[in-house]
Amino acid sequence: MGKLGPIILIAISAIMWGIIAVFVRKLSSLGFTPMEIVTIRVVTAVLLLGIIGLLKYPGQMKIHLRDSKYFIGTGIFSIVLFNWCYFSSINQLSLSFAVILLYTAPTFVVVLSYLFLKESMDALKIISVIGTLIGCTFIVGINLMETPSMNLAGILTGLGAGFGYALYTIFGKFALVKYRPFTVTFYTFFVASITLLLFTDLFEKGSMLLSSEAILYGIGLGLFPTVLAYLFYTKGLEKMEGSKASIIATVEPVAATLLSVFFYKEDFGVLQFIGTAIILLSVILINLPKTFFKINNKKRLQY
Repeated sequence: MGKLGPIILIAISAIMWGIIAVFVRKLSSLGFTPMEIVTIRVVTAVLLLGIIGLLKYPGQMKIHLRDSKYFIGTGIFSIVLFNWCYFSSINQLSLSFAVILLYTAPTFVVVLSYLFLKESMDALKIISVIGTLIGCTFIVGINLMETPSMNLAGILTGLGAGFGYALYTIFGKFALVKYRPFTVTFYTFFVASITLLLFTDLFEKGSMLLSSEAILYGIGLGLFPTVLAYLFYTKGLEKMEGSKASIIATVEPVAATLLSVFFYKEDFGVLQFIGTAIILLSVILINLPKTFFKINNKKRLQY
């Protein structure tokens, strides 16, 4: 795959996550609640992955029961937890502040990767994490004065969203030791879909679900920012440190911002430009080979 392959796959997955608003906004306008949309997303994803698996990867559909703990981690503690926490924080804080708390995820990944995956924690990673967080803040254009209802529960659930978002990378890394990216992705959404179906009343909206628009946008939501995005991310994660993958994935808010500009004619000001530049520079920094810095240090010493 080469050194660039995993980087490209994760960047593509982040771009796909960035276009999720197209599908979510349409399904919201049709009358579905946020958690119902998440359920549509994971159920559609597992159905699509099941068809793909039976036709192309039947051998990768098998797992050992003792390894289900990995998929409980990626499915419940990541997918379900982060979505529940994220929507809860949105209800208690401003949307911009909830988004910033969600993008604390790379910070959690760097720390958890150091503790559990024995990945290094060097200055480059710390600088890149700080850069992506600052960049996201600029892109969202946060204004704390617009958050009069800020409260501890909202902050904790917002941080919980970032933590849950990070756990996919951590549990995914453990699962990838034994299983292929397809298997990890399929069982993540299999576990998540069962859990969400137990706690939502989605099927009570049968007539809404069977409308042509709901089917079209539901399949789109399940395919592009879900099945393909997670397959690409997991494949890239297989060949890369979790901390680096999480930092590269912060290209997502850049993609979402550009989508809002070109498709929804939303404003793109100086702050958004600065934020985009900071995130891209952080992603480039974390992917520069260490030899680059050694060469530059040698040149400085020569002078």
